[in-house]
Amino acid sequence: MYHTITYALSEVDGGRVATLTLNRPERKNAIGPEMANELLYALDNATREDQVRAIVLTGAGSNFCAGGDLGAMTGGVTISTLPVRGDYADLMLAMVRSTVPIIARVEGVAMGGGLGLVAASHFALAAETAVFATPEIHRGLWPMMISAVLARTVAKRDLLEMMLLGAKMSADEAAKLRIINRAVPPERLDDEVNALAKSLAQKSPTAIARGLAAWSKLGDMALDQALPMLRDELFALFATDDAREGLMAFMEKRSPRWTGR
Repeated sequence: MYHTITYALSEVDGGRVATLTLNRPERKNAIGPEMANELLYALDNATREDQVRAIVLTGAGSNFCAGGDLGAMTGGVTISTLPVRGDYADLMLAMVRSTVPIIARVEGVAMGGGLGLVAASHFALAAETAVFATPEIHRGLWPMMISAVLARTVAKRDLLEMMLLGAKMSADEAAKLRIINRAVPPERLDDEVNALAKSLAQKSPTAIARGLAAWSKLGDMALDQALPMLRDELFALFATDDAREGLMAFMEKRSPRWTGR
């Protein structure tokens, strides 16, 4: 059913856990339209599965997600057997509004669109060796859609610094900015994620579902308007000369030459 992710169920005391794994390790699990669409289906499946009390979102191999698949986002061909349910903006909304808690399990890199997945999750646990960034500015772009979810957890000045400079940060720095709940030794990451999922499974699923539904309404009064607008702004930005130059410079492994057009 899925080409770019895997879906697995496991049993814990009190219920089940659905694990969604971004499965493009050769591309550091870069997310494109096909993966976003498949994640929408997988999230819906997990929510409908009997006894699922938590969702773990992780990446195959040694990385979480390196960001957006620029080739696919700018018109590359994708193969999918699933009808289009939505795009990355729809995925962010679905995650924020999920009535089943989502735990991001992060190792390696979580950048750009991958960082958006972390921010849209209800919990995020990361290996101390993980690296985070919003590097879009280096490509002549801007982290349009993910800024809406990052702004829910990161203070404005810190977020602007992240987006304007595009610098990499450690897991400890990400924890201080509240992008993740905490950083743990790599060898403890699975144990910490499993313990959190087990703890959630032992809580009232009704209380969690209703509580999360109320929480999402409280926090995203303007999110419906913000994400579609930012999506349109992102696609408009892709059409600029600076964005084309930034992408070409990235592919040619050279410094970009900005023109301001």
